[in-house]
Amino acid sequence: MNLVDLLDHQDGVLTRKQALARGLTAPELRGKLRRREWVPIWPGVYVTHNGPPTWSQHSWAAVLSTTGAALAHQSALRAAGLAMPRSKSVHIVVGRFRTVTPRAGIVVHHCEQIDDRVLWNARPPRLRVEHAVLDVAESAATEMQAIASIADAVQARVTTAARLSDALAGRSRVRRRKLLQAVLADTADGACSVLEHEYLRNVERAHRLPRGRRQARTTVGRPGFRDVDYDEHHLIVELDGRFPHDSAKARDRDMERDLDAAVGADRRTLRLGWGQVYERPCGTALKVATMLRKLGWAGTFQRCPKCGSATD
Repeated sequence: MNLVDLLDHQDGVLTRKQALARGLTAPELRGKLRRREWVPIWPGVYVTHNGPPTWSQHSWAAVLSTTGAALAHQSALRAAGLAMPRSKSVHIVVGRFRTVTPRAGIVVHHCEQIDDRVLWNARPPRLRVEHAVLDVAESAATEMQAIASIADAVQARVTTAARLSDALAGRSRVRRRKLLQAVLADTADGACSVLEHEYLRNVERAHRLPRGRRQARTTVGRPGFRDVDYDEHHLIVELDGRFPHDSAKARDRDMERDLDAAVGADRRTLRLGWGQVYERPCGTALKVATMLRKLGWAGTFQRCPKCGSATD
């Protein structure tokens, strides 16, 4: 591949070694750098203009800065077309035993099975979507963020629950394996019995709410919901475990607003999602209890050991 074709292939980014191998002399290279026709992004890696590099060029530069590297984690997902939060850092992956010189703006991950997990012919090379999603889910700070990483990838159709499940099964050590297995098993058909179970354990039982009657999946209006029916008080809690058109985080914010509005307006249907059940079970239980009291429940909300400022 000649120099012109290489620059086209690599989005205007190349290494010193690549330039010299294609006939550019060291004095010519120094001249381009002196005239700022080419600008270093990292030592020995250049972009062939003097304007701000694009994200694609930064990602190419990060991969080219280390032999045998590929995009990883959220950087791999962004390269695959998934909308990701803006970050000043580019994540790359190298072999398990590789020693890499630290560079500002590059986060290095190590992988024992790198050749099996990387698409080396991608531009730039990157982890397969399934492995990037699982890596992000494993390293997420909270369970909700881990679930959101799966939800967003499946919703964006860059992968499927089946492919993610296969990739998960091929890993020997996985943080949150049981949670991820359960979520993926239920994602395949849009329902989420995991969510129903967690509501029962962390919201209802933990705070001594009345026992709701579990119903079969509803087929009215919006399929995919599972209901908890507090018959005596004419209150239905809809547990929405689907991954719809909105992003998981935006959907979570919408559900929180729905819950607050329902409590304030004495409505008789509450809709809850992953955030309310997993991240804020105590605050959610207090709001459900408030609604139940408005509808005639004579019981008392009980704080659980995890209750804090959310229920004050």
